[in-house]
Amino acid sequence: MSDSQTVSTAVANLYNTYPFPPEALLDEPPPGYNWRWNWLAAYNFCTGQKPQKQDIRILDAGCGTGVSTEYLVHLNPQASVVGIDLSSGALDIAKERCQRSGANRVEFHHLSLFDAEQLPGEFDLINCVGVLHHTADPITGIQALAKKLAPGGLMHIFVYGELGRWEIQLMQKAIALLQGDKKGDYRDGVQVGRKIFASLPENNRIVKYEKQRWSLENYKDEHFADMYVHPQEIDYNIETLFELIDASGLEFIGFSNPSFWDLERLLAKAPELIERAQELSDRQRYRLIELLDPEVSHYEFFLGRPPLIKADWSDDNAILAAIPELNPCIEGFPSQCFFNYDYQIVNLSVAEFEFMQKCDAHLTVAEILAGVELGLDGVRVLIKQQLILLIPA
Repeated sequence: MSDSQTVSTAVANLYNTYPFPPEALLDEPPPGYNWRWNWLAAYNFCTGQKPQKQDIRILDAGCGTGVSTEYLVHLNPQASVVGIDLSSGALDIAKERCQRSGANRVEFHHLSLFDAEQLPGEFDLINCVGVLHHTADPITGIQALAKKLAPGGLMHIFVYGELGRWEIQLMQKAIALLQGDKKGDYRDGVQVGRKIFASLPENNRIVKYEKQRWSLENYKDEHFADMYVHPQEIDYNIETLFELIDASGLEFIGFSNPSFWDLERLLAKAPELIERAQELSDRQRYRLIELLDPEVSHYEFFLGRPPLIKADWSDDNAILAAIPELNPCIEGFPSQCFFNYDYQIVNLSVAEFEFMQKCDAHLTVAEILAGVELGLDGVRVLIKQQLILLIPA
């Protein structure tokens, strides 16, 4: 058996023992949204405009118990969805989850992402969250997925970061040492880990980090096992992350949590240092940010396969001729105060509120502006905040 097969077997055994994620099954669509799983919102984030089609194909690569798959189906009513995973136990739960909530435009395959080429056709959106870092060869894995991405398609990736998981790595190694020959017995590993945490002093760094960051979810053994007794984990920093990205052959579009990667968040009191940082490359700035804020425990980002046309709304006439509609991932509208796509509170002016109320996907920006007291600069603010999507003329 090859190293890759050995790792895949061990990972499958973990998730057959502790199916993940362990979220409850519901007899209705899941609550809320994750905008990264909504084709309209994700495409707008990446290109600045509404996509031309919605009857797309989506691949959930490493779908586990189907939590993300279920959202992908319900948030994209015209899409067909395929979920793959190497754990048969997790797939059984995924099938039941989607059946119970009415997510009926989905098919599942017991398949490793290394074997994604066995799936027919290409996909417009590939979701691969929390998977590549658990493989023996993430580069081969991301390349296998990239081959299935259609031209103009998007891929959303989530992998672990080494700086924010340092304490986790220490606990993983401690549990493995104490398990000895029982390594691979995941139930024993969870018991050992629980006993370590119960025994360590309260002021211990590993204990404090666990209570501060992870304890709310790690009370479930499935979460605890996924974090502390996983048989395979590769953690990244900016430099190794971009080695992975470059190997994919796809275009790096950007991080899907861009506020974290804003240097002003850290150095606003030293504008001269921000000015110096302008001389750095984008990747060097990202590295600087993670060095200054080593809490980063993961990277989430979009890749794309060219041609991916990005909108340019610097032309006033282009905006005036475009047709606006509301971002589908907002909550609490119509109201001047609501949650945006990232669950941040937004407070609109009266004019902004009146404009958004008329964004019904029929009127142009020019037609709406004729009846409200909002200028083009105000519209650009709404575009920048991603509260509205624009359909080019």
